[in-house]
Amino acid sequence: MDALELARLQFGVTTVYHFFFVPLTLGLSIIVAIMHTQWVRTGDERYEKMTKFWGKLFLINFAMGVVTGIVQEFQFGMNWSEYSRFVGDIFGAPLAIEALMAFFLESTFLGLWIFGWGRLPQKVHLATIWLAALGANLSAYWILVANSFMQNPVGYEVVDGRATMTDFIALITNPNVLLQFPHVVLGGFVTGAFFVMGISAFHLLRGNRQTEENKLMFRRSFNIGMAFGLVAIVGTMFAGHAQGQHMADYQPMKLAAAEGIWEDEDPAGLSMFQIGDESSRQAIINIQIPSLLSLLTYDTPDGMVRGINSLNAEYQERFADRYDEAFAEQHGMTEVNYIPPAIWLTYWSFRAMVGAGVFMFVLILIGLFFRWRGTLLNRALYLRMMVLAILLPYVANTTGWLLTEFGRQPWIVFGEMRIEEAVSPNVGVGALLITLIGFTLIYGVLMAADIWLLWKYGSAGIDKGDGDAVPVEGVPQPDAQPAVSY
Repeated sequence: MDALELARLQFGVTTVYHFFFVPLTLGLSIIVAIMHTQWVRTGDERYEKMTKFWGKLFLINFAMGVVTGIVQEFQFGMNWSEYSRFVGDIFGAPLAIEALMAFFLESTFLGLWIFGWGRLPQKVHLATIWLAALGANLSAYWILVANSFMQNPVGYEVVDGRATMTDFIALITNPNVLLQFPHVVLGGFVTGAFFVMGISAFHLLRGNRQTEENKLMFRRSFNIGMAFGLVAIVGTMFAGHAQGQHMADYQPMKLAAAEGIWEDEDPAGLSMFQIGDESSRQAIINIQIPSLLSLLTYDTPDGMVRGINSLNAEYQERFADRYDEAFAEQHGMTEVNYIPPAIWLTYWSFRAMVGAGVFMFVLILIGLFFRWRGTLLNRALYLRMMVLAILLPYVANTTGWLLTEFGRQPWIVFGEMRIEEAVSPNVGVGALLITLIGFTLIYGVLMAADIWLLWKYGSAGIDKGDGDAVPVEGVPQPDAQPAVSY
């Protein structure tokens, strides 16, 4: 593997690890805030115990997310210096705002929430967790502003070989981010909902080993997660549909790769299963639902969806003055093409994302039906499935990002900079390989630690059988003095 491939793999690995933690932070922060609100509104101490229990798991996951996110920003300078030189004047602005506004908001008020138990007035204390949750989700917005510029660059001009911002409002109202942000955030809400439902289901399955008080609180937690998850999964579907239609206009090659469409189709069928030959650029086996892709893309059963081959030919002609035979020879290519690498990965990532989303939607509908019938607690098979279903949003989130990033390539900034131009010229294969192995191992240990801690405290239960909350070091207990930390 050359330096370019190793740099891409390193950033991909660290991003997948980091995004393991992010969606749960987005969703669980809101769920904890809802439980805290219920405690303040009703005065019911069960909601206080629920808030502390799920808040503890939220804090564990948040800490891991912060640690894994720091390395990514350093990689822009170390491995992708040419990219940073080209787009830094634009890319740096939303990242700086994310750190100075959103992350500081989140971390400051999260600290006040942690140390405010027993010290702050109830409503002020409640406001701190809502502001922390708002900060977490605002943080996602600014990161996605930066990513959306890579997908659909706006509000800039190229001066002396560098992209210079000309319209900040255009940057932050990029049509791509206005669709991408709700899709990502709602995906995080789904993650938090299924996490809460899965752990609650685990405890409800324990039956007689749980106190009635504990079972009641986990039933409440499951119901909150189910209601929250239903709204979030429906919203995710609508946001994803809007993103797909936007993709057809702004990134037709990504849509073609996601559907494995090699030649223009009018009307276009939705591919359910395909085996393709990327070397000959054609499908060998392709099972489709006729006209459905045209219907989803244009809201009518008629409409042409461009294919990979014709789009590639169009881009080769459009960018021939910038990416010619000399560019191909310099980078060891037989020809300059604009086809995303590993079409099969883009194609199956899309199906894994959609499949996981549909499965989660069905599981929530089944749960609502059982709750309506009053038989939810007797459905052991369903509860076992919900424990395993904790993994489903992680599958959807990860494959969704694989689709987003692989489908954009070979562009790192769509229409402006190819991936081959972005890598640092002075970073060697040896350094990249060593750091790739190191990051993979260290992040693997952090992920294992996160899972172990979540399992340890999540499986402990909300109470110990005597109606009291599980003691957490630093958390004020009934009739106890306020402690130093939560």
